[in-house]
Amino acid sequence: MNDSVENIKDLHELQLVVFRLAREEYGLPITRVQEINRLVPITKLPQTPPFMEGIINLRGRIIPVIDLRKRFQLEVTEHTDNTRIIIVEVNGQTIGVIVDAVNEVVRLEQEQIEPPPPSFVLDAQYIHGVGKVDGRLLILLNINAVLSSQEEIELKEFNRE
Repeated sequence: MNDSVENIKDLHELQLVVFRLAREEYGLPITRVQEINRLVPITKLPQTPPFMEGIINLRGRIIPVIDLRKRFQLEVTEHTDNTRIIIVEVNGQTIGVIVDAVNEVVRLEQEQIEPPPPSFVLDAQYIHGVGKVDGRLLILLNINAVLSSQEEIELKEFNRE
């Protein structure tokens, strides 16, 4: 699935993996998620952006891993037993993203999705919208916007079989 704003707006129903980052809940289309893993040892790489945690060996595949707290310039905290690495596809390449916890999978109807408010804390490019589920709000993450074109090119060098 192409994760563009238009496609999310055109869908009647959207299934999301809900994860926590700081005190907020985020939703990521389940079609973008390959798997969810516990935190494993990460090999640090020199001269990479601060949000780039390093690489992991996932069943013989080398996967670059980024920390979404650092990427979004949120307070960095110690990892816990709940910390997870979500393996996702971003613009044709596989990466891991570190999140505080993965909570659940939810279904959202189109009428439960609102555009992001203009004064949203995160840069609006990262956000597709806000979902309303059981009295709480989910930030619908635009995973394709998490990396710039140049960062994607740099990460491709680490993303090998």
